[in-house]
Amino acid sequence: MSPASATALSAYDVSGFLSSWLKDLAVEQRRHGTVPWYVPVIPGGPFWNPARPGAAWGDAAALTPWTLWERYADDGVLAAQFDSARAWVDQVEQLAGPERLWNTGIQLGDWLDPNAPPDAPGEALTDRYLVATAFFARSAQRVGQTAAQLGDAGAAAHYSALAEEVRDAFLAEWGTEPGRLRNETQTAYALGIEFELFVDPEALTAAGEALARLVREADHRIGAGFAGVNLVADALSRTGHLAEAFGLLMERSTPSWLSMVDKGATTIWERWDSLLDDGTVNSGEMTSFNHYALGSIADWMQRVIGGLAPLAPGYRRIRFAPSPGPLSMAKARHESPYGLVFSEWSVTEGVMELRIALPLGTSGVVELPDGTRREVTPGSHRFTSTVPKR
Repeated sequence: MSPASATALSAYDVSGFLSSWLKDLAVEQRRHGTVPWYVPVIPGGPFWNPARPGAAWGDAAALTPWTLWERYADDGVLAAQFDSARAWVDQVEQLAGPERLWNTGIQLGDWLDPNAPPDAPGEALTDRYLVATAFFARSAQRVGQTAAQLGDAGAAAHYSALAEEVRDAFLAEWGTEPGRLRNETQTAYALGIEFELFVDPEALTAAGEALARLVREADHRIGAGFAGVNLVADALSRTGHLAEAFGLLMERSTPSWLSMVDKGATTIWERWDSLLDDGTVNSGEMTSFNHYALGSIADWMQRVIGGLAPLAPGYRRIRFAPSPGPLSMAKARHESPYGLVFSEWSVTEGVMELRIALPLGTSGVVELPDGTRREVTPGSHRFTSTVPKR
């Protein structure tokens, strides 16, 4: 899934690795007639074989190339993977039919939702077909944008129109009043917000308020599995609910990130409760103590807390907008295609000291907590800002 690739790309230069892996994905896709659950395909149990189309996992064909392009501005990756990406979306379009709802087949949905029973990791609170249709809309959108970037106007128009049709079908099926969903879960709202399914600004605001309410009602415990965990914090901060996003990050009771730390974790677990509060190992399947998915929050931490994010593909233009929340200091660094990008800040008695650096060939914008906005050029810069009380 591309949010996991975004996290890897924030921490390391994995462009070569992911580009190579996408070639393997395309080979397996042609061999099996769909994108398999995992690549390369290794014979497994009857659930995983033969390969069957499943949302989120298969959508890597369309979403990962775009994430690579955002971080490296390499049109070659988009061109190399375009046939694979459009083949995936074409297949889902056929499965969804004229109603544009992907509501058939085996779906993992919001896999390992902490509310799911230990022996049934796919029994999430979020409708698995809501998840599938939301990912269908996102992948169609990304393939349309890929086609536009590659100069294929006909394909761009087709897939962009398809994405709008899927979005309308999603809202007709699961929407109630503007910005509200029939299936009220953290993941459902996070998908709707981050996948741009709420187009009207008032609906987007209402969706953000609904998501923030759900987080508060859960006492800031996370309520998302693999499909939503990488989107919830961004959805909250995008809609002006940064306090709730930090509440999720700083919560220590199970399920939460810090509950793993408090139980001695040195790696991210596959389940929120791979180790139960009583110190015993979760008896359910899919209980690993070293897995990538729930750690995808790290990309949000770099972009929002560290305040270091690309404004243009390949970090040609960079946004520095640190959000301290309850924290007193943070550092973020990224080896961009142009060189090292750096952000470091500390807050003392309500005053932030920010130090940034950006390499030759880039430009940036600094957005300080007091509302000040500054354009910056290559080199090192220092800024001071008051931090409004929340």
